[in-house]
Amino acid sequence: MIFLARHGETAWNLTGRYQGRLESALSGLGVRQGFALAEYFFRRSMRGDAVPSRAISSPLLRCTATARFVTSRLGIPLETDGRLIEIAHGTWEGRYRDEIAENDSDRYRLWRQDPAHVSFEQGETLADVRDRWRSFAKALAGEAGDFLIVTHDAVVRCALLDVTGRPLDELWRPSVENAGFARIQNDGVTLHVVEECVVSHLSGVRSSLAGQAL
Repeated sequence: MIFLARHGETAWNLTGRYQGRLESALSGLGVRQGFALAEYFFRRSMRGDAVPSRAISSPLLRCTATARFVTSRLGIPLETDGRLIEIAHGTWEGRYRDEIAENDSDRYRLWRQDPAHVSFEQGETLADVRDRWRSFAKALAGEAGDFLIVTHDAVVRCALLDVTGRPLDELWRPSVENAGFARIQNDGVTLHVVEECVVSHLSGVRSSLAGQAL
């Protein structure tokens, strides 16, 4: 089983800034979400249910910090893989969503309405993100065991669309939350989504996505 998680809430999530490849620390709520995620897996282990034996994270701090709550609780190794890094938002990185909506309005409107056809200046496209995911997933599909994968909103969305055979223009349809995760079955050849967004462990600590720069 693959547990495909988005990182916990960050300070920039709270203020509506695009993060991309830039660093942003977990917020206080993000820290509590990390603890909640770790406790979820610890309780599973106490019941004898499947838990990750390995954790693989994007190299960015918000992901490794989230993953370390789990790896410390379970006593499992943490690895990083650059293919899991967030989409490169290019010239949007570090800027506020509302400012971009005003000053790069055509691209922002396209990103919200037809994201598959957006190319970020000095950045990436969703097809680039999907290709990175496919490369990562191909390597993982042949490995046995249960894995925690901690990555970013755009990567989780592209992964869910790819595994379910849906086009990239449906980017905003999957449910993705801070410290929530998808359960993906790995049969050694192909991947199958079992549950799109598990948030039962986040009672009382779920983030509001309304103001985030996604």
